[in-house]
Amino acid sequence: MNGGLLVAGTTSDAGKSVVTAGICRWLVRQGVKVAPFKAQNMSLNSFVTREGAEIGRAQAMQAQACRIEPTALMNPVLLKPGGEQSSQVVLLGKPVGEMSARGYHGGRQQRLLGTVLDCLAELRGQYDAVICEGAGSPAEINLRRTDIVNMGIARGARLPVLVVGDIDRGGVFASFFGTLALLSPEDQELVAGFLVNKFRGDVSLLEPGLDMLKGLTGRPAYGVLPFWHGLGIDEEDGLRVSLRGAVRESAVAPPLGADVLRVAVCAIPLMSNFTDVDALAAEPGVVVRFVDRPEELADADLVVVPGTRGTVRALRWLRERGLADALARRTAEHRPVLGVCGGFQILGEHIEDDVESRAGDVPGLGLLPVRVRFAREKTLTRPTGRALGEPVEGYEIHHGVAEVTGGEPFLDGCRVGQTWGTHWHGSLESDGFRRAFLREVAAAAGRRFVPAPDTSFAALREEQLDRLGDLIEQHADTDALWRLIESGAPQGLPFIPPGAPA
Repeated sequence: MNGGLLVAGTTSDAGKSVVTAGICRWLVRQGVKVAPFKAQNMSLNSFVTREGAEIGRAQAMQAQACRIEPTALMNPVLLKPGGEQSSQVVLLGKPVGEMSARGYHGGRQQRLLGTVLDCLAELRGQYDAVICEGAGSPAEINLRRTDIVNMGIARGARLPVLVVGDIDRGGVFASFFGTLALLSPEDQELVAGFLVNKFRGDVSLLEPGLDMLKGLTGRPAYGVLPFWHGLGIDEEDGLRVSLRGAVRESAVAPPLGADVLRVAVCAIPLMSNFTDVDALAAEPGVVVRFVDRPEELADADLVVVPGTRGTVRALRWLRERGLADALARRTAEHRPVLGVCGGFQILGEHIEDDVESRAGDVPGLGLLPVRVRFAREKTLTRPTGRALGEPVEGYEIHHGVAEVTGGEPFLDGCRVGQTWGTHWHGSLESDGFRRAFLREVAAAAGRRFVPAPDTSFAALREEQLDRLGDLIEQHADTDALWRLIESGAPQGLPFIPPGAPA
């Protein structure tokens, strides 16, 4: 078997990442050696592979669904937004410079098509099947000429395309029909059919519409996946969450002790790797909220300043919002604050940045004895160590080099009282360390909170991935899906919408 499939979507957030992961987990359980692939990803949530390459965190999650180690081949192009108009381009795991959207789509992107096709071919030589994820919508006709992630990669590698639509948004039939209608006849030939995602209610009420859609397009539906809370694992879109000032609150299991523990995460601009707090949200009795106003810190037992792709911009935002003063008051009152990566740098005394923002010398919040200088080379490592008497693993992704001049050692950073700072992402996924840290936070906050002794974040992640596999196995036409993956690109006639010129 040398199979493949491209999972495209009618829109962003249609569910491409989780559907791809679900198909991967379903195939693994059938004994198939499978790998994920996304030619180009735009995300502020990233991960470091064992060989020191930076890739999208969603592809690392999909690799876990495949029960394999992630590599740079699985996400050869990563775009890390630095604002509305520019991104850092990461090629094969290493940054190669900043580029405007116009400059990237104006020529650079198309030149990368050969690179991404070579990466995909290499993966297909190593695995029985490769499940590819598209980006946005394949019907972005203004970008089709330079596309390397949707129909560009599908046509270049002769991949069948499954189009996923989010019915919870409404208008899914129009989205399916319109997506197909906007494609060129050559691209239409590759679209095998549709997959409805996030459906609530009685499927029998939907079936007449699916039959009509097949009659109009000649393409079947490969299944209807039900809406299921809690499956948005390793989200990609930190930019969208932070810029709109969204407030998200985690679900919470009942606490073991008498109190819950409240965690407030500052939703700073260009927030990156906010998945760091997922492990906290997985703990019974821990409530995690994303906030953007100083009064929302008042009842928090722990405040987290997360990573960011714009440290100086986030620092200015904190000051303008009054959050900087609120953080200073918390520190003076010995109330817990944790800074991670860019958040750690913000808590320091001084930042010298001629790389990211080119702002030069900028005073930090002065809450930790740390001076930061931005280097042109990016640090990409997978460190291990011990803290609070427990083993810890993490990963580092940053240009800022920290000089720690005081405080107590804490991972690669320091702590002063109840203010903590580190560059290590993912450290809270180490179960023993997380529990020890939460015990310290609870004691400082005066909460009768008891960490669960048996919460395993890795096991919970495996359960989530198995649930994704269950969704595919129970609600998709797996026989048809298997044939599609195994046989390759369909050879059907192009779809001509009613009324269109022949």
